[in-house]
Amino acid sequence: MTPDPFAHLPRLRGRLTPAEQSEVRVTPTVLADWDQRARELGRPDDWRLPCAEREATRQAVLAAHPPGQDLWVYGYGSLMWDPGIHFTEVRLAELQGYQRRFTYRITGGRGTVDCPALMLALEPQPGRCQGLAFRIAADRVDAESEILWRREMIRGGYVPTFLPMATPQGDIQALVFTANRTHPEYAGEQALAQTVGIIATAAGPLGTNRHYVEQLAAQLALLDIEDRYIETLLHHLAASPGPNTP
Repeated sequence: MTPDPFAHLPRLRGRLTPAEQSEVRVTPTVLADWDQRARELGRPDDWRLPCAEREATRQAVLAAHPPGQDLWVYGYGSLMWDPGIHFTEVRLAELQGYQRRFTYRITGGRGTVDCPALMLALEPQPGRCQGLAFRIAADRVDAESEILWRREMIRGGYVPTFLPMATPQGDIQALVFTANRTHPEYAGEQALAQTVGIIATAAGPLGTNRHYVEQLAAQLALLDIEDRYIETLLHHLAASPGPNTP
């Protein structure tokens, strides 16, 4: 009998987008569609990292992963409701020394060139970040990590690394996409009012910046995860006009 991926978290059953239904399961076909959309919008050819450059980072990072072993991937943002990968197990996971912050400015996804959005990143700060850890079976590590890399490293906005974290079922080492503070689109943490103002009004092909926060907050609530930063943003967004509000 195939093990139940949701054995530890049955409440997540039906609350994660299946991989084959995910709009961010970035297969070569999806990437080609994104390239076509970028051309139609007049974006330059270098709107994303070249495939060879992106793949080189994947190979370099995964060189630290023992061959023939399952791979754990940490989700702290959209991976928590739309992982876009095939996994055999999901657990609650706690990462020490990092916290969620909207510090990366994007002109695609949930933003545009004229109205950039803010993307979530993991910043090294005192405290902890609670999220989800997904186990990818060893025989699928290469294919699934390649799909994940196209999504997370499309513009090189993150630093992928392996970090230790605790789960109720035992400690693990997981792949984590942390903030790339050297990236030209890295904005750093801004004042609350400025962060709320951007998130409240930004929208792009994948939806509104506001909806991202709402989806994240809903998933955190489902899992009984407290994140005061996200809760504060949600509270202030509730009183802020959206992109379609006069």
